[in-house]
Amino acid sequence: MQSLRSAFTGIFIALALCAAPSYSADSTEDTPAKTPAIPAATEFVSEHSGTFNGQKLRYRARAGETYLQDIDGEATAAIFSFDYVAINDGKNRPVTFVWNGGPGSASLWLHMGTFGPKRVVVPSNAGHAGAPPYPLVDSSETILDVTDLVFIDPVGTGYSRTLGDHEGKEFWGLTEDAESVAAFIRQWLSDNQRWNSAKFLMGESYGTTRAALVADILENEHSVTLNGIVFISQALDYAGSTPYVADNLISHITYVPTMAATAYYHQRVDAQGASLEEWVQSARDFAVDELLPALFKGNTLDADTRSKVRDELARLTGLTPDYVDRANLRVRGNRFAKELLRDEGKIVGSLDGRYVGDPVDDLTARADFDAASNAIGGAYKAAMMSYIQGDLGVDWDRSYLSPSDPQLSDEWNWNPNGRESAWEPHWVNTSHNLVSALEANPGLKVLVASGYYDLVTPFFDAEYTLNRYGITPDRVDYRYYGGGHMMYVNEDARVDLLRDVRSFLEAQLR
Repeated sequence: MQSLRSAFTGIFIALALCAAPSYSADSTEDTPAKTPAIPAATEFVSEHSGTFNGQKLRYRARAGETYLQDIDGEATAAIFSFDYVAINDGKNRPVTFVWNGGPGSASLWLHMGTFGPKRVVVPSNAGHAGAPPYPLVDSSETILDVTDLVFIDPVGTGYSRTLGDHEGKEFWGLTEDAESVAAFIRQWLSDNQRWNSAKFLMGESYGTTRAALVADILENEHSVTLNGIVFISQALDYAGSTPYVADNLISHITYVPTMAATAYYHQRVDAQGASLEEWVQSARDFAVDELLPALFKGNTLDADTRSKVRDELARLTGLTPDYVDRANLRVRGNRFAKELLRDEGKIVGSLDGRYVGDPVDDLTARADFDAASNAIGGAYKAAMMSYIQGDLGVDWDRSYLSPSDPQLSDEWNWNPNGRESAWEPHWVNTSHNLVSALEANPGLKVLVASGYYDLVTPFFDAEYTLNRYGITPDRVDYRYYGGGHMMYVNEDARVDLLRDVRSFLEAQLR
């Protein structure tokens, strides 16, 4: 395995260490202890050099906390980030703020998958990464040549924590989370004197849900003008990515092209010489022009049309006409993962349909685990910890939460109006927030990167979502890759993704 320090030079500087909480000396049983003292922010700074896109670059890496403050100036939470900033390149260099999703995911996937200066190598052909050690190599194709990068771990993930008497649930919610990340960005711009830099947001999965909200907050509440947003595996309107709800007609449509692509990959269809793109387009056309009207008619659909639709859905997805018939033409994406290779006793991955798993129970309707996550999760966590403790010199007794704080999921507030407000539940949908940001900033554009084999956030859902709401086509650029949710685990897709993101940034900077 290549040395973790092979491409780096410089000196590690530990600027501050976390102090133990202190309490009032005269506290008694009748006098509550005072709020724990808040220690100085912890950070680890080091200098490195590398070559990115053929350009040599010296940069400073800061792995450290940024404190959020309330209206009275009291610290409420520490958000930990990994900042890569070019040295001696002026104060107006672009900066891109990057995060993953969940909710409850740390930024290690985008950090160690492709956009950080180092990356972990996993099999490109959807094979299992196996046991450690895992190769950690220079990510020479990443975008550090055109932008500084700030990888953000929201509260309750990574090293990010609440401070004093504050609780995690104050930050765990659709709106609460976005407000805290927007506050971090504003604080970071002030701390680093970067208000006049070009600014980009990049999120993956739920991170795109967050990005739309953060863009709206920055543009309309704090006059922070953005240059562009990158959505990786878009998830703004959850109607199109919730296949496990039986009466959700939208997801029965948006999943068809991804199921068709996955069946094509596993050679479970007779494509008659069609390319993947051609096969996918035929699935798009069928889903909108034939399946959607059929489902809308319900039990008034005539028998001949039903048979025709059944047979075509089976042909495109590699399922049997009998299964499609028994599913009442409503094939759920999460069940498809178990059904496609059922005759072999195998399942395909939900995060990436190229992966194959071998479950013990062959009779369940749905997969009990995700073959893609099992294949690469351990490699990413091991590589992340090895890299930050080695190259970045992070020497801390705090646990890096990935997965997140165990309470985060149960405490998460999906009510957009606040935890205590009355609310009639509906699909999560931050598309309106994106529209608001686009209205406020006529120059703002969006790059949407999607994997063909993503059974969690299907690419057709991105099209369905962003082609509505009056967003003009010239403001959204769709790109597609031969991978899944984390398309960058496929080497060709990783290189193409970086090329497309770099081109998008450069175009927006012009």
